[in-house]
Amino acid sequence: MEYVEDRADKVYVYASCEEGMISGRFYYRINNTYVEAHKVNDALKNEDEKYDVSTDRQFEVLNIIDEDIEKIEELCKEYGRDMPTEMKMIYDVKSGGFQAEYNYDLVHTINDVKTSSAFADEWFEEVKSNNL
Repeated sequence: MEYVEDRADKVYVYASCEEGMISGRFYYRINNTYVEAHKVNDALKNEDEKYDVSTDRQFEVLNIIDEDIEKIEELCKEYGRDMPTEMKMIYDVKSGGFQAEYNYDLVHTINDVKTSSAFADEWFEEVKSNNL
């Protein structure tokens, strides 16, 4: 929410942790427009103040996501639980609702073609087409 100065309708986070590889992606719905993080200004109305979408700013968010994945992994180890390999999370800002979907099977490390980013982008396309 900090990245978009608390001006989003929904926040979408894709997190992956497989075989020692951690990655995350984040997306938004702003003014009923679904956008990738680097395109959030495309969703603004003319009078809205622009967001800082610099590469440094995006990496700051990705670093936070990666740190959070590592913390989840530590908690799973501490409590003897399996670590999800894939987490798809949706936060509805207006209602405060939170949805999460977890997968425990290998996803991207068993695919010779697609990276975790490709799976993240596919999920976001699914989110958009289902108007989630």
